[in-house]
Amino acid sequence: MHSNIVRAATLGLAASLADPVAAFWRMSCPGRILSERADPIVFPGVVAPHVHTISGSNGFGFTENYDQAKGGSCTSCPIKQDMSNYWTPKLYYQAENGSFIDVPQAGDGLGIYGGMTVYYQQRPSYTGEQLLAFPKDFRMVAGDPFKRNFTGDFAARAVSFACLDYNGPPTAETNKLPDRNCPNGLRAQVYFPSCWDGVRLDTPDHKSHMSYYNDTSYDNGHCPPSHPKHMISIFYEIIYQTNLFADKWHGSGQPFVFAQGDATGYGFHGDFLNGWDVATLQAATNDCNDGGGDMTKCSHFKFYTSDENHACTVPPSVDEPITGVLDKLPGCNPVTHGPAPAVPVANCPVTPIGKPKTYYTDLTTSLGYKYIGCGSDNVAARTLTQDFTWSPDMTPAMCVKYCKGKGYAYAGLEYADQCYCGSTLPADRAPVAGVQGNCFSACAGDKKQYCGGGSALSLYQACPAGGSCANSEYGAKSKNKGRSERHLSEHRHAVVHGDR
Repeated sequence: MHSNIVRAATLGLAASLADPVAAFWRMSCPGRILSERADPIVFPGVVAPHVHTISGSNGFGFTENYDQAKGGSCTSCPIKQDMSNYWTPKLYYQAENGSFIDVPQAGDGLGIYGGMTVYYQQRPSYTGEQLLAFPKDFRMVAGDPFKRNFTGDFAARAVSFACLDYNGPPTAETNKLPDRNCPNGLRAQVYFPSCWDGVRLDTPDHKSHMSYYNDTSYDNGHCPPSHPKHMISIFYEIIYQTNLFADKWHGSGQPFVFAQGDATGYGFHGDFLNGWDVATLQAATNDCNDGGGDMTKCSHFKFYTSDENHACTVPPSVDEPITGVLDKLPGCNPVTHGPAPAVPVANCPVTPIGKPKTYYTDLTTSLGYKYIGCGSDNVAARTLTQDFTWSPDMTPAMCVKYCKGKGYAYAGLEYADQCYCGSTLPADRAPVAGVQGNCFSACAGDKKQYCGGGSALSLYQACPAGGSCANSEYGAKSKNKGRSERHLSEHRHAVVHGDR
């Protein structure tokens, strides 16, 4: 396979033209909202062919527009005025026996989903050129999931990989998956086109309204006459912890494969659905010219905390395993090595969209305690302070029975095996309406139940005498319930597309 050598460092993005300023900001999204076979741009209303990892607004759904993204109650990315969604394919390790194991992303841990880094670059073609913010209802796709060889054009060069070795010399990046172990993981990168036709906010192929530059490089140059409007540039970086499989290589090739069955890396791709406050993005594009990429130096931005980003998740609605040891990739995705493009599998069974998954145990009838949501905790100052126990057999029922027996109004589970009790719940630690939180660590005593997460409490409250005792479902009645009902309705009449 051809392996084109590309930029030697992330910020050394090709040769600069004589005049343009090379300012940017780096937005590290510490969490992601969901991993699922969902893609509202290319496969609206149906289960997508392969698994994506999605960051950004919890307004995300199987169908989604600007208003839905903008109307989310939280985002896994730090800038409050950015409610966009960003997604890329999931990566798997293929074992010698043919099974597949999901590869964690950097930041994955107990009760935590790792995210991605999104770069926003101001790269005018000439001094004084006005760069444009993404308009309302804008969306685009970069990369081709079916590609299995290097074609040499700017779109192909815009997909690249860095084999990370923090203790070794710098290594050149490649356009295919590296054929050696990466001591500190694999960084996947996709650069989106920057030139807009100025008219269409999307096109049937989700690409034709955009173009890469017509000279110099995919990440620098002049816009072609067909696409004369120069937008701010974006690209994604995702770090996969392939180093965790260093002792599991086998055969003559590298063992990793993207969710669409791509064992080459040439089919890596990214999707962007705009959810920015457009005026804020335009102001930042005009004014935030820090050459070091520090987004906090941009006065136009307000920020969420990392804990708030991690708490922003969306429950999956497709009932299928996508993590652990799998017999095959989710969907109909045979592993292909090229060089011919991959071909969609005909007559792939239709997978239904179900109800969003719940991450609690209903104890209202059996124990008289209702689940009120996922609250926050702090090792230095606990949320529930009056009693504590732990057990390798911990379950929600065990914890609630313990706290109930001591007469406490609240019971909270954390880190899979810990149980905390208290009579009061601080308002600043209580579950936030519309925010699911990251209480999805499997209980130590029952892996099918959930017992909080990292600094996150699955909270149960004693039912009031003679009052209502309905579970709150994370305060998500306005979000997740509507998401499921809307998507089930859409699914009944949707047609499965075959273009991706």
